[in-house]
Amino acid sequence: QVQLVESGGGLVQPGGSLRLSCAASGSIGSIYAMGWYRQAPGKQRELIAIVTKSGYTNYASSMKGRFTISRDNAKNTVHLQMNSLDAEDTAVYYCKCTASDYTGRVSDTWGQGTQVTVSS
Repeated sequence: QVQLVESGGGLVQPGGSLRLSCAASGSIGSIYAMGWYRQAPGKQRELIAIVTKSGYTNYASSMKGRFTISRDNAKNTVHLQMNSLDAEDTAVYYCKCTASDYTGRVSDTWGQGTQVTVSS
């Protein structure tokens, strides 16, 4: 079973930046992809970006430019650098990991979410 621990959320002023991190641990055979999603109040959860083990990245079109995803394979960690934040970025940000366990079974695991609030 994979466990995810997210960190880096908080309160930031409009125009500011935050860096989120998500560390995976547990019974990990191989991590295929890690990604970030967010869910604003009253809205559906939406993709921000994903990064594969090989480093391929895919961003939601609306997230390109201000958000950068990166991954440290050695530490099973994924980061999300967020710049030029505004009030519409206020949401709970979730990490997702697609990985196999030691038996080869592949599954998705979600983090508990970290709150990002953009406000003056």
